[in-house]
Amino acid sequence: MTTVGVLALQGDVREHAAAVTSLGADVTLVRRAHELEQVDAIILPGGESTTIDKLLRAFDLRDLLMERIQAGLPVLGSCAGMILLATDLVDGIEGQQTLEAIPMTVRRNAFGRQVDSAEASLTWLPDGSSMRATFIRAPWVESYADEVEVLATAVAGDGVEHAVAVQYGTRLATAFHPEISDELRVHQHLLDLI
Repeated sequence: MTTVGVLALQGDVREHAAAVTSLGADVTLVRRAHELEQVDAIILPGGESTTIDKLLRAFDLRDLLMERIQAGLPVLGSCAGMILLATDLVDGIEGQQTLEAIPMTVRRNAFGRQVDSAEASLTWLPDGSSMRATFIRAPWVESYADEVEVLATAVAGDGVEHAVAVQYGTRLATAFHPEISDELRVHQHLLDLI
């Protein structure tokens, strides 16, 4: 059976685990290297990107996670997870590191502060269907390499359409939180990459 790891250092761990379980996969909560080594895919949950970055280093997971992703481990990063997967950040804090897994520049908190959180309707481009997306202090993709496929866009408060879901090989990232709705297409997309 397929085992999906959910990075369990901080953030929406339970919600992602529930989504993956509902799709029939086993879940391992990843806090240690031996747990990361046993999974077929990994989810980097929404939460606080700077805190998750610090905890990845404190738990000696950062280098192993980077190696596994580079070797083809399918990964999904939602919200803070999108920030962690970017090669470059706008509005990052001093010393903040990323996993440099998707060649894109991401702006932290691009959709505004907590009080600006909102739901939006967007088009899930892989099948052209409508999707409800929840944005909470969400990033957006400022720019990306030609090889990065845009899976969804949204018009933000600046009136400009921005990429909010992308794929680069077996690496997925969303600015929104698919784990807090009944929306399972993003998690299914990850499972399809295994």
